Amino acid sequence: MPLPKFEYLSPKSLEEALQLLADRGEGTHLLAGGTDLLVKMAHGHLKPRAVIALKQIDALGGIRFDPGKGLFIGATALLDEVASHPDVKAHFPSVAYAAQQTANVQIRNMGTLAGNLCNAAPSADNAPVLTAMGAEAVIAGPKGERRVALDRFFKGPGQTVIEPGEILTAVHVPVIPSGFGTSYQHVSPRGKVDIAAVCVGAMVGMDGATCKEARIVLGAVAPVPMRAEKTEALVRGKALTPEILEKAGRQASEEARPISDMRAGAEYRKRMTAVLTGRALKQAAEAAAN
Repeated sequence: MPLPKFEYLSPKSLEEALQLLADRGEGTHLLAGGTDLLVKMAHGHLKPRAVIALKQIDALGGIRFDPGKGLFIGATALLDEVASHPDVKAHFPSVAYAAQQTANVQIRNMGTLAGNLCNAAPSADNAPVLTAMGAEAVIAGPKGERRVALDRFFKGPGQTVIEPGEILTAVHVPVIPSGFGTSYQHVSPRGKVDIAAVCVGAMVGMDGATCKEARIVLGAVAPVPMRAEKTEALVRGKALTPEILEKAGRQASEEARPISDMRAGAEYRKRMTAVLTGRALKQAAEAAAN
């Protein structure tokens, strides 16, 4: 199916992009990598009046690491750039791994991490571990800049807190504190070419063998990436023994609210939530010790 007719705009600055967004109004969509937008247009699911491409805006590109402030991933930074960036791999290995596990090489060479989040799919590979790590979306709009923690960013499938006239400009990931480790675990029906059927991101803080803090985020088992707060409470203050990891997995599976669809059944998703939660906690604890 041919693409519908639309006005194509390619601003050179964020200010120009925001003005164009305000001027064109309803029916205007932003284009970063295009791996979601163009597919929806090609299938007739979306017929925009105007498309604003962001690639020419230098301020929205790149990846920057500050030892004191953390990691900043620009809105047009490609998934492959995130996966292969030396600072991301060295200081935020689970972020690099999640980007590396997203879709296939063709998608990673075109798609952006910011776009993966803005698409707001419950199964988004990059959302769970970033949310567990306390990452936030940096959003620019007519009233200036605001920051929203990712655990408040998603409103539902395909829905975020981004308002009309606003643009996500970057994702900020705080520095991982000493004694903390992270992990991303996932399973998909067809390996690396398919969307995750279940995914889990975790960050834990360890005091010797004892878990002093934990954040666990489940993906593809609820309308949005969800915190497993009861599971977090279960492991705090305890040694992460095989028995506790098994209990944590069972608790996470009880918190999950999956549906059955073409990729997996609800019962399978619950069972894999238990397995992946245990693995994520174990790996995160091991990373904290290194």
